[in-house]
Amino acid sequence: MDASCRPADRAIVSADENAFEPKGEEMLKGFKDFIMRGNVLDLAVAVIIGGAFGAIVTSLVKDVITPAIGAIGGQPDFSAIKLGPVLIGNFLNSVVSFLFIAAALYLFIVVPFNKFTKKKETAPPPPSAEVALLKEIRDLLAKR
Repeated sequence: MDASCRPADRAIVSADENAFEPKGEEMLKGFKDFIMRGNVLDLAVAVIIGGAFGAIVTSLVKDVITPAIGAIGGQPDFSAIKLGPVLIGNFLNSVVSFLFIAAALYLFIVVPFNKFTKKKETAPPPPSAEVALLKEIRDLLAKR
């Protein structure tokens, strides 16, 4: 029998390999702690809502804005444009689509949200009587 395959040696190697692996309960606790962190849950919710919201914005651009622009100035389609063997038209279509989506997000989401959440600027409240008195005392002491 080969010296490297003795059962005693394999038992020692196995014990050393398992020393760095967490036990089942520890692994589940660690996984639970990782998942229950606020930022992981927030990120998961944001990804799901972002995907759903992306479908809404894409539909707005594809079904509302692009047909409206097409009715006014013709359907924007650059797919036939080539620069030699390079088909640059599809890239231009993607850029135009991106700009429509960005404009739609800005005009229909960002601007109304900013107006909704904008805090009205007000003058700071006048200082309390105590603060006014302390300022008067400070000014009188400064004159001496």
